[in-house]
This record gives sequence, structure tokens and C-alpha cells, in this order.
Amino acid sequence: MNNNTKMKILKPANEVFEAFVDPSKIGDFWFSSSSERWEQGKTITLRYDEYDAKGDIKIIEIESNKKIVFHWGVNTEGNRVTITLNELGISESIIEITEEGFNENEENIISQMLDNKEGWVYMLTCLKGYLEYGVNLRASLIHSL
Repeated sequence: MNNNTKMKILKPANEVFEAFVDPSKIGDFWFSSSSERWEQGKTITLRYDEYDAKGDIKIIEIESNKKIVFHWGVNTEGNRVTITLNELGISESIIEITEEGFNENEENIISQMLDNKEGWVYMLTCLKGYLEYGVNLRASLIHSL
């Protein structure tokens, strides 16, 4: 079972790609920090300072300006995420994120899928704000306790 999310960003694919893989840029739209540049075969530590949280991803595949594939966690037991960048010309791209690996037999699968979809839509909205308008919307979503 998978979740698929798409958004148009009014920037070329190479700028979108660099926003993900360059550790100096990811803090402007997604995580607080990334331990290093994303490259195939690397394990990257991502931090959310606001939540005092961190996690690792394992980069499975990278095709410059076109695709990033990773597993949450350092093994293949975590969900697999594919970020595809489809350039529509010199100044716009469709970013598509597919996350696979959800267990459809879990009792709360609907809630998990909705939370996951909300997270990807929010991240892509923050990416759009950062790349198109230079604003940092990251960590502005307030979760109820």
C-alpha cells in the first residue's frame, strides 16, 4: 500500500533537487538539519530541533535533478520514499512523492495514511514557499496534544 502526493513548483528541477540534497538548504523547508549532502549509498541523519527528534534515512538511488529514493531507517524494513522531479520547461516542475510500505492490515491504517498524506502536502507547501517566495514556513504547523 502506498501514498502519492504531487505539487507544481515554479522552479526548474535542478533548484528543487538541490533544496533536498544540500544540507544548507533543507532547513529552510523540511528538517532543521541534514548531516551531509544526500548521495547514493549514504545514511543521512535528519533532525527536527523543535521536537528534539532525529532519524536516519538510507539513500538507495539518486538520479541528479530527476529522482531520489530512500528508506526511513537504515534498513529495508522502513517505508520506501521516491521523490520524482518532472521538469515542465525551464521554470517549473512537478514534484511527486510516493511512500510505500504501509501495512494495510494495521488497525489504524486510515489514520496513518491521512497523517502521512498531511505530512507530505505540508512539506511540499513549505518547499514551494521557500523556493518561489523565499519564505520559511517550516515548523509553523501546530500539533494538538
